[in-house]
Amino acid sequence: YVPSQADIAVFEAIAVPPPADLFHALRWYNHIKSYEKQKASLPGVKKALGKYGPADVEDTTGAATDSKDDDDIDLFGSDDEEESEEAKKLREERLAQYESKKSKKPAVVAKSSILLDVKPWDDETDMAKLEECVRSIQADGLVWGSSKLVPVGYGIKKLQIQCVVEDDKVGTDMLEEKITAFEDYVQSMDVAAFNKI
Repeated sequence: YVPSQADIAVFEAIAVPPPADLFHALRWYNHIKSYEKQKASLPGVKKALGKYGPADVEDTTGAATDSKDDDDIDLFGSDDEEESEEAKKLREERLAQYESKKSKKPAVVAKSSILLDVKPWDDETDMAKLEECVRSIQADGLVWGSSKLVPVGYGIKKLQIQCVVEDDKVGTDMLEEKITAFEDYVQSMDVAAFNKI
């Protein structure tokens, strides 16, 4: 529905408007003619006229010109073989530079910030000891952060503690397993917030 560069190629190949009895062709011709000032901005890539049409039809539009004569003329006196060798060397140098930069670049470590809610058994649980137990968990890729006691109700407070973990090394399942192992102090553990860094 939108005129393209293919329409322009066919339009330019037609020397005169189609006769009135070919009203569809004439309508198309007048329509494309109305895009005279916008020819260059129409979508598509302009090709030789013979490139448009059915695939099984031989292209006879370019048969009048002999392409071999054009290929023999070298206007700039360039040597294609030397240029390709230089281009090949340049490409290999750039690939080597890219590979060396890529190998020096440190791998990005995926980390997450996790906020844990650790709930005690009752209001008589020693919360200082509970926090000490939680912070005693050490693992490669685990760093404990700030903590605070948050009232739950009936005088019971839960420990809310922040940690940063490397995703490949430490998971929430492992943290839950180790924290709930302190059965004397910990009733349960929940993940309050989980954010990728």
